[in-house]
Amino acid sequence: MLRDARIQRTWKEKIYPFLLARYPVTQKLYFTITKKSPSSLKGDQNPVENVSWNDAMEFCNLLSRKTGLDEYYSMSHDGRNIICNCESDGFRLPSEAEWEYACRAGNKEVRYGELDRIAWYKENSNSKTHEVGKKEPNTWGLFDMLGNVWEWCWDLYDEKVYGTYRVFRGGGWNDPARGCLASNRRRSHPEFRIDDLGFRLARSLRA
Repeated sequence: MLRDARIQRTWKEKIYPFLLARYPVTQKLYFTITKKSPSSLKGDQNPVENVSWNDAMEFCNLLSRKTGLDEYYSMSHDGRNIICNCESDGFRLPSEAEWEYACRAGNKEVRYGELDRIAWYKENSNSKTHEVGKKEPNTWGLFDMLGNVWEWCWDLYDEKVYGTYRVFRGGGWNDPARGCLASNRRRSHPEFRIDDLGFRLARSLRA
């Protein structure tokens, strides 16, 4: 079940088996695959930030190629038209339903633990990102689902109102406690880049 508090709407999404990375993509991994270092807040094992939704698409396809997997996305040369190859075993972004399902890890609460123990946020981050995996994970072994950096998801936010704007989830190092909730939804255009927004990898599980 997903909910948008802005428009007081609740809806249901069906989820199929999938894999989700234990950590957000790190700066070291991003550089290894792309030879680019976009992050403002440097640290090899810190989450990459200052990456757009389109950057994340390109990374997923590059990583798939380098690891011998089928690319999940087919993109036009200008990056505006993207088609999902749903039978692919390649890397992709999670849907926001997958992201929230994984973040909650069977917990109905909006956080999977005490915030200071599970997340880097405004009150404890010292105004910067931190090495991934240094806070407590949720019960499914996923780290930094809340805090550190927001994470791009695949979904359009509200196409009728916001056009091509995409969803991101999770809260970041500069957010107050109320920003770090499993249910929070934010959005921006696919070329938006900022120093508290990164992404996490997913893959579909095929029978």
